[in-house]
Amino acid sequence: MQKINQKYINKIVKKALMEDLSPRGDMTTNLISFKNKIITARIISKQNGIISGLNFCKAAFKLIGKEVVFSPRIKDGEKIKKNQVIANITAKTKTILIAERTALNFLNHASGISTITNKFVKKVGKKTKICCTRKTVPNLRLLEKYAVKKGGGYNHRFNLSDEILIKENHISLSASLESLIKKAKKTKKTITVEIENIKQLKQVLGLKFKRILFDNMSIKQLKKSLKLCKNKYETEYSGNANLKNISKISITGIDRISVGSITHSSKSFDSSLLI
Repeated sequence: MQKINQKYINKIVKKALMEDLSPRGDMTTNLISFKNKIITARIISKQNGIISGLNFCKAAFKLIGKEVVFSPRIKDGEKIKKNQVIANITAKTKTILIAERTALNFLNHASGISTITNKFVKKVGKKTKICCTRKTVPNLRLLEKYAVKKGGGYNHRFNLSDEILIKENHISLSASLESLIKKAKKTKKTITVEIENIKQLKQVLGLKFKRILFDNMSIKQLKKSLKLCKNKYETEYSGNANLKNISKISITGIDRISVGSITHSSKSFDSSLLI
């Protein structure tokens, strides 16, 4: 996976700030008499959870005012309790007011993903990895996959060039699954084949590749499929996994469970900035 660096953070955060300030800036803050006064604000957690995205939050303030002193009271990936201070920000009043919403949007979005990911992680055994997917907000994939890792989860492929994932549509457009796998092996990339039923599984057993992805199988079918695999492949489950059924999926002995909802449907973390 690509790594987050300051150049990437600044690029993403600048776009978000411009979205909030274009074309005339913060017209309300401009009305305040003491907008250049140095003050200290606090970001307070309003729920329990896992924090992430602090560097994006910090960048929002720093890109508005060079005078900013951003003092986090916690690190990305750490647990936080309701009413706990996440960070203190000392800066001009106008800097804090202008950057506040953008800073909290990044912090709350990332922390929401980390928090829900951690809930899934706690529901499964140590053998099973909770993985995110490519179902991410456009242009925020790197942040979201980072947040998943801070919540204790793992990243599936970052993009289409990372691994080979042979799915139903690829198979239907090819001469045969076997020929498709042979072509895939020439790329030297990790190969995953998506399977929807026992019949499809039997067609690939014996072929050499790394991982089988069981898509939307019942628990009964999944257990039978895993027995047929005989530990010859890394195994993964995908399809409507949620906090209610994730434990049942995990105890089948599956290696990985892909959960798209931890990025595409995560609830924003609840925090606020107080002056």
